Amino acid sequence: MSRVEGQPAFIVHARAYRESSLLLECLTPEHGRVGLIARGVRRERTRTPRGLLQPLQPLRLDWIARGELGTLTGVESAGAPPPLRGEALLAAIYLNELVLRLIARGDPQTALFDAYATCLARLGHGQTLSWTLRRFERDLLAHAGYALVLDVRGDDGSAIEPAADYVYDPEAGAAPWHGQPGASRVSGASLLALAEDRVPSAEGLEQLRRLMRTVIRHHLGGGALNAWSMTLSGITPAAG
Repeated sequence: MSRVEGQPAFIVHARAYRESSLLLECLTPEHGRVGLIARGVRRERTRTPRGLLQPLQPLRLDWIARGELGTLTGVESAGAPPPLRGEALLAAIYLNELVLRLIARGDPQTALFDAYATCLARLGHGQTLSWTLRRFERDLLAHAGYALVLDVRGDDGSAIEPAADYVYDPEAGAAPWHGQPGASRVSGASLLALAEDRVPSAEGLEQLRRLMRTVIRHHLGGGALNAWSMTLSGITPAAG
């Protein structure tokens, strides 16, 4: 058993647990993703301010760690939540599902925590939705151990050419595009823009959206994210 105090955190998922408690999944810098039981917080009288136990709010948490699930012992606000509405709010929900599905519990994630907080701030300040999501997907995949190789070909190690077209295999990397059936084309310029953190063209953003969908689906074992059914720019073709 160990005690953790004052750990910065965001709740990425919360659900009812037994009769009066909540089960929280939280992203923290020093402990990565952690599962915590907030005991008794669904009762009418509770010392824990349940209103704080909501996703997307910056928090500081105290807990007692015991095996797979810890017990929440304290919570306080660490600042105002970002002003998220409409599609920006749906995008933030998408971020939470990505963390929940692709990040294992218990691995320190300082850089991912910072990337998550930065992404929420960008969404709150109205930055381009699709580009903001592509940057976070790229960073999350890297922190999950699935880093994309975007500047060299996977078949022979030669440099990606901006004017050439490629297909991207989640395991093998980029290879020249030859009209392969069922494969999505992506330009070298788009791959390099993502690698160098430069905003691509509108067509490039759509290519990168399809690429990320393919890569994430692969690492989910062929499954899908609930957020993909949402009408959301940068996530679904209908609104993108």
